[in-house]
Amino acid sequence: MLQYLIILLDDTSVSYCHYENRRTERRLIDIEDLKAGILFAMKENLNIQFVYPDYDIPQEYKDLIESIDHTKIMPAGNCDGADVVVIDGIERIADTAFDTSLTYVLRTDLKELCRNISDIGEVLEKAARLNIVLTDIETFTEADFTEYSAALRKLATKTEELYADGKTPQLNILTDRMMLDAMNNCGAGDTNITLAPDGRFYVCPAFYLSEVGHDIGSPADGLAIANPQLYKLSHAPLCRNCDAYQCRRCVWMNRRTTLEVNTPSHEQCVTAHIERNASRELLAAIRKHGEFMAGREIVENDCLDPFDNREEW
Repeated sequence: MLQYLIILLDDTSVSYCHYENRRTERRLIDIEDLKAGILFAMKENLNIQFVYPDYDIPQEYKDLIESIDHTKIMPAGNCDGADVVVIDGIERIADTAFDTSLTYVLRTDLKELCRNISDIGEVLEKAARLNIVLTDIETFTEADFTEYSAALRKLATKTEELYADGKTPQLNILTDRMMLDAMNNCGAGDTNITLAPDGRFYVCPAFYLSEVGHDIGSPADGLAIANPQLYKLSHAPLCRNCDAYQCRRCVWMNRRTTLEVNTPSHEQCVTAHIERNASRELLAAIRKHGEFMAGREIVENDCLDPFDNREEW
């Protein structure tokens, strides 16, 4: 069931997920298409998330956006009034003025992450929430999985220290799984769709900006998603019985790596289970300092790829 409409305001709108936006030529959504998108969301009772470019949009657009409840996703270089701030690369942390009431998205690759653990640890004290998005998961090797596990242990140590000090940091790749008791995936094509600057709907921004995308309708024509059940958790054999609840289950990455939107790659699965197991260890570590989330457990699981347990399907 649809819950959200994501509206890309420009072809150069910031990426807040795994995909790269390499477009440099500005293409602001037509004001009439923006009005149509907002009207569609109102009729369908959808929450709107506006994704901004790194430049100041016209006042006419600002006034229209402020006419409806919404969330603003904005790049760190243009984040006045943002609800979610995207930092594209760890090197930009130093130039970011953090607000403890905001959520931040840090897009980075594995090597950059591992080299800058201390900087990320400092961000946990400055933000209401930090979401780390790894941009190179599909290229991970067995050595990379080992390196990622080590990086998570270091981040867990910092997170444990903050909890012991009475703070409650939120870091998607470590603390989310401790709080969840069901899948909390991206939901592209199922719980959310995207309106692009061309005035058409897409499964998500990545499907619009990359070579694997095609439109799925428009505000005027309505939605036309081929085989919509494939975007639902119930039709994802590997995922529906998995308990790596924090996994984004990125359907765009699925399509790129396995050619099926409902089938994740080995790399995506193993990464998610490494995070799950790190969360389990963190939960146990926090409990050494006092009672914490009594009754909630993450069971031990040495299997990192659910495909290895396919006989249980």
